[in-house]
Amino acid sequence: AVNTASTPLPPDESEPMNVAQSIAQWGVDYVVVTSVDRDDLPDGGAGHFRRTVQMMKVLKPQLLVECLVSDFRGDLTAVEALATSGLDVYAHNVETVERLQPHVRDRRASYRQSLAVLRHAKVAQPGLVTKSSLMLGLGETSSEVRRTMDEMREAQIDILTLGQYLRPTERHLSVVEYVHPAQFDEYRDYGLSIGFDFVAAGPLVRSSYRAGELYLENKLKRAQTQRGASPLP
Repeated sequence: AVNTASTPLPPDESEPMNVAQSIAQWGVDYVVVTSVDRDDLPDGGAGHFRRTVQMMKVLKPQLLVECLVSDFRGDLTAVEALATSGLDVYAHNVETVERLQPHVRDRRASYRQSLAVLRHAKVAQPGLVTKSSLMLGLGETSSEVRRTMDEMREAQIDILTLGQYLRPTERHLSVVEYVHPAQFDEYRDYGLSIGFDFVAAGPLVRSSYRAGELYLENKLKRAQTQRGASPLP
C-alpha cells in the first residue's frame, strides 16, 4: 500500500523514461500501470501517464500496456490525453452499484462520472479496449448487479472483473455478505450473454487478474497481426 500525502511531491519528470527502461528489460509482454490518485495536479496525472505509455511504446513497440487510473475528476480532456497515448487497455473501476457509491467511494467520485469516463475513452480512441471492476459483498442485490452490468455494456465496456470485497482493516467498511461461488458463475454467464468480451468472476478475482490479462494479450496480438504489425513471440 502507498500512504496518501497531504502535500505530495510533483511528479518525477524522469519517471516515464525510467519506468519504460525497466519494463523493457523485464522481458514481459503485458504490463499494468497504475498510481495513487493525483487530484492535486491540474490533469490528475493524465499527462504523466501519457508520457510513460509513449516511452514504453518507443522502447518496446509491441508491449501491451494497460493503465488502471482514476476518473480524473470527470475531466474528459484528461481522459482523452491518456486514451490517445498509444495504450492498449483503458481501465477504471466503477467499484460498486449506484446505490452504494456514496458509502463506498470518495465523495468526489460517482457512478455516472465513471461510466462517462469509460465511454469517452472509447469515443476518443475507437477500438481501444476498456475494462472495469466491481466489488461484491457490500450489500448490493443481484438485480442491482445485473443492472450495473447492463449499463456498463451500454457504455461499451469490453472487460469486466467481479470479486469479493474483503475488509482490509477495522477502519474500513464491513463485509455484508460473502457471495457464493455459484452466484459469481451466474454473473459471469450473464455478462457474456449481454456482450462483454471477457468476464472474470470469483471470490478471489481482482481488477488485475492474470486470466483476464492472458485473454487480452491474445486478443490484442490478433489485432496487431490484422493491422500488419509484427505480433509478440
